[in-house]
Amino acid sequence: MIIGIDIGGTKCAVIKGNLGKNNEIEITGKIKIDTKTIDPNSALKLFCEKIDFLAKDEKIDAIGVSCGGPLDEKRGVIMSPPNLPGWDNIEIKKFLENRYGVNVMVRNDANACALAEWKFGAAKGFSNVIFLTFGTGMGAGLILDGRLYSGTNGMAGEVGHIRLSPDGPWGFGKNGSFEGFCSGGGIAKLGKAAAVEALKNGKTLSYCKSADDLDKISAKSIAESANQGFDDAKEIYRICAKKLGLGLSILIDILNPEIIVIGSVFKRAANLLKDEMENVLKNEALSYSLNVCKIVPAKFDENLGDLAALAAALDK
Repeated sequence: MIIGIDIGGTKCAVIKGNLGKNNEIEITGKIKIDTKTIDPNSALKLFCEKIDFLAKDEKIDAIGVSCGGPLDEKRGVIMSPPNLPGWDNIEIKKFLENRYGVNVMVRNDANACALAEWKFGAAKGFSNVIFLTFGTGMGAGLILDGRLYSGTNGMAGEVGHIRLSPDGPWGFGKNGSFEGFCSGGGIAKLGKAAAVEALKNGKTLSYCKSADDLDKISAKSIAESANQGFDDAKEIYRICAKKLGLGLSILIDILNPEIIVIGSVFKRAANLLKDEMENVLKNEALSYSLNVCKIVPAKFDENLGDLAALAAALDK
């Protein structure tokens, strides 16, 4: 029996799971907590209360923690993530190991999601894997030669920081970054910029009929218009797809993966992204590397965070 703790800016969850004989994971219990209601200084005691409730008298074999960075993964310290104000140098690994006497693994959320898709999902059975979050932001988890690679100080995989263009939406501290073009927020920014320009010229777009709609623009609302056949919305996703292909070509040339698994926005909007992405890849990536690399949507979506925390527990 294993315990996972998924720590996010909006919600946290404590999850109980069992690992079966065929290395299949079963979630057997879960408690959600609104992050805004948690005092960072008492968070660890609160998590322990939830663990004790779920575990009851069962023996816990391992605990995994998935959390947005920056983290010190080796020491298991949460170091002031921007989406977790007040969570400063929280020594969660040491605290939980002292309390329960079991192995505790702390992974940043992209790494933990990579482990989940590798152990249980779309990348199961592969040795060289890239997982891309493609959600609120753009980050990567890297499985290289059958092991998670997190770098010298846990900062490997920050692909969203790569600049793909001198200009473009702001993301991860840069205009024109991979995250700026290829994230839910980035797509919304692309759509909003196009809508502002249209309104200045006395026109409207399918997903923005007036200035009142500007703050309602999202990757989801643009996708809905694109799926209804509106060319202005399709163009936003075409721009994103071209930059996705460019970013993937860099990763493929450098890391030569067997499979790239892409979550969140790509899983829900692959039909709007795949063709243009593949066209760019054919022109940009080394054919020898591209030909041995599969690019697929993530298997998991809504429960990926739960499985990621449990997968971290198994990454001994």
